[in-house]
Amino acid sequence: MKKMRLILTTFEERTGQAGSYFSHQHLSLAVFLGLLIFSWSSVLNDDMSHGGRGLDQSAFDSMVKFLGKLLGLNSETPPAYLDISLWVSTANLAAETLVMSVLAIWLASVSVIFTVLFTARNIIFGDSALFTSFVFKFIFYMIRFLYLITRAVPELVWAMILVFFLTPGIVPGVVALAIHNFGILGKLTAELIENMDQRSIRSLRINGAGPIQIIFYGVLPNIIPQFLTYMLYRWEVIIRTTVVVGFISAGGLGREFRLFMSWLQYDRVLLILIWYLILVLFVDLVSESMRKIVRS
Repeated sequence: MKKMRLILTTFEERTGQAGSYFSHQHLSLAVFLGLLIFSWSSVLNDDMSHGGRGLDQSAFDSMVKFLGKLLGLNSETPPAYLDISLWVSTANLAAETLVMSVLAIWLASVSVIFTVLFTARNIIFGDSALFTSFVFKFIFYMIRFLYLITRAVPELVWAMILVFFLTPGIVPGVVALAIHNFGILGKLTAELIENMDQRSIRSLRINGAGPIQIIFYGVLPNIIPQFLTYMLYRWEVIIRTTVVVGFISAGGLGREFRLFMSWLQYDRVLLILIWYLILVLFVDLVSESMRKIVRS
């Protein structure tokens, strides 16, 4: 009897936990659907109140017309993505976009390598600090503030600023992407150093190693694999962001994308989008291969 009561009690407890779990799930689903309906109704009501067409027949007809132009339908000439000469001409722009992304991530990474050690709290503050003077504390706050400013301002804004005093082309695009990713990579790498295992630093210090020796033998070997992973991830992000930076004549496929959109040449817009898809797949494959090498 005692065994039977124990079994029944356990069954009731598990049934109650399962019921509570499903009730929570049902409540979450109901809240999500309610928010979804509320959001769409608010958007459509706001659109209609400002003279928009909402999702009426005319909006559907405009969408069909846009897709027809995008695919080159009802056109006397074949669409751009079927013209070999246009593929060849835009290939140069695709190569320029790839070069822009590589130079941007290289410039950002090198800048982080030369500054990040002075932005980690465990290197400047605490019992295991390697540089404890007032000068290094001042540098710590200055570079941390620089990381904050550079990552807070989007790439497009940096490009809009740079294009005023740099020649329109690939250079302002590279610098704008590098500045923004400098702040992001710096922040991530500084946290990586702060969260690393401190035992290697303490062991080297006990055995009489100096700050430079501790950096080369205790800090860098621990953070380099993860830093390379961060760098490759940001490269994947940069190749997607080049289209936005190119909108303000910063070179690459983005500039041509903006021009074709302005000229309503939607078949050429589709060609540019296909090139971007190819570039993104290429960078993802290269990045994944390099990450495997780092992990091995």
